[in-house]
Amino acid sequence: MKDKRKRLFRFLRTKPVPANTNEILALERTKLANERTLLAYIRASLYLLLGGIAILQLKDFRTIHWIGYAALIVCVVFLTVGIFRFVLLYRRLYQWNRVLFVDTPSGKVNKMDVSQIENEKHTPE
Repeated sequence: MKDKRKRLFRFLRTKPVPANTNEILALERTKLANERTLLAYIRASLYLLLGGIAILQLKDFRTIHWIGYAALIVCVVFLTVGIFRFVLLYRRLYQWNRVLFVDTPSGKVNKMDVSQIENEKHTPE
């Protein structure tokens, strides 16, 4: 019975979780939040674009056309700020990604390190 259970659950075994799992997951959450923020800036920019065009299409209200032009200008500003913030945070996250994944010790040991360890074991004190 025990062998059957081992064979059944051998596919459910996973690799050990890395020590910096919390940092990795926080980095992924931050990436997703950055994308959501960019989409929110794009959505607000599109609403301002539609509102500005709608105000400019009103023929009877020529006195408020300046609001339409202002909405179009703010639309461009929103889009620019959103893209700028996205790229800025994306670069920072890329640097943190390199710190978490590239600069961590990989578990591979150089041959020189192994020989030094063996020499230390064999030398009498």
